[in-house]
Amino acid sequence: MKISVLTLGCKVNQAESSLIEGSLKSSGHKIVNISEKPDICIINTCTVTSKSDYQSRQLIRRAHRVGARIIVTGCYSELNKEVVKSMEGVEEIICNNNKLHIINKLTGKSADYSLCFSLGTRSRLFIKIQDGCNYSCSYCAIPKARGISKSLNPDEIIQKISKAVSSGYNEIVLTGIHLGTYGHDLEPKVKLSDIVKTILKETKIKRIRFSSLEIREIDDELIDLFSDKRICDHLHIPLQSGDDKILSLMNRAYETNQFSLKIKHIYKRVPGIAIGTDVIVGFPGEGKQEFQNTYDLLEDLPISYMHIFPFSARPMTKASEMPDNTPSAIKKEHVNILESLNKRKKTEYMLKQVGKTLVVLVENSNSDGTSCATTSNYLKILLPSNDHLRGSLIYARIEGLKGEKLIGVTIS
Repeated sequence: MKISVLTLGCKVNQAESSLIEGSLKSSGHKIVNISEKPDICIINTCTVTSKSDYQSRQLIRRAHRVGARIIVTGCYSELNKEVVKSMEGVEEIICNNNKLHIINKLTGKSADYSLCFSLGTRSRLFIKIQDGCNYSCSYCAIPKARGISKSLNPDEIIQKISKAVSSGYNEIVLTGIHLGTYGHDLEPKVKLSDIVKTILKETKIKRIRFSSLEIREIDDELIDLFSDKRICDHLHIPLQSGDDKILSLMNRAYETNQFSLKIKHIYKRVPGIAIGTDVIVGFPGEGKQEFQNTYDLLEDLPISYMHIFPFSARPMTKASEMPDNTPSAIKKEHVNILESLNKRKKTEYMLKQVGKTLVVLVENSNSDGTSCATTSNYLKILLPSNDHLRGSLIYARIEGLKGEKLIGVTIS
């Protein structure tokens, strides 16, 4: 059968979809784009914002228009089962904790597909080593959709990465809903730094990248690992707000001073590291001064880029019960202000790369004869040739900037 797998949201969803695609391919099914009129459409949904809810519904409607049988999974359908069931064309909803049932349903087999993943669709492989979350940020519905924190056994992780290496992958991304809590539920307990040390010792993977990590879970033992060149010099650490009152309302369990000191400590220990962050604008209780505190903190810190989101209340969260008094026009204005700061800080960081020779991962070829690659510190770079093998690691000298991308030449 022709099957299309459509994915929204986080890297965990992307890792799960890769596993589903690879398993279906290995069973003889053809993975196609939705424009190729698939027989079945699997939609892996997201509910992190109201926009992702809307996008999830749009994908379901689009799949119905092309006449596909529709199987829906992911966080949006987990929390909105009745809404999704009522949509035309939806055949079945699969719970988050039972996504592999999709494979068994379509293959008629109950085999172990844990080492399958889709080859060739991405230059790097997302490997989910943790799922769920034990925390209760007041704006977030994901713990209700994913359940408590669960960690993958270290032996299974090593198997997956070894398979990735033998399949030709040079970079993996360790992912989780709350990655920094990896290993807390295992016996004996281990930490994220422990499994990374094991990966470095027992596999030949050339590059390891982390998905998002919380500030309070980055200790010196983890920071020490960045001395190994196989660890990408890049961290994504959500801030959400630069005001202590708002952080308390968000139930974030840290204060701005703690965040600031740790970011500066990381940057001192790993000079030049790319540090990204997430910011929510217009959270209930955020006025002019609270927003200014956020702006001032971000301006002061060595942040390389930001993901900026206007607050949207998620059903079944504490924040949804708080008075949202910030007009949408003010939210938009504040988002634009932070986007301007983001553009300036990212440009400043990119300019620091000019003249350097970096190892880059080839992502794809462009129709104009160029190719796109990604640096260890998570910057996109345009190369003047498109004859490089996708997923390969090559040397490139950085010569300038073009928009939000570096311009480079390959070094043989």
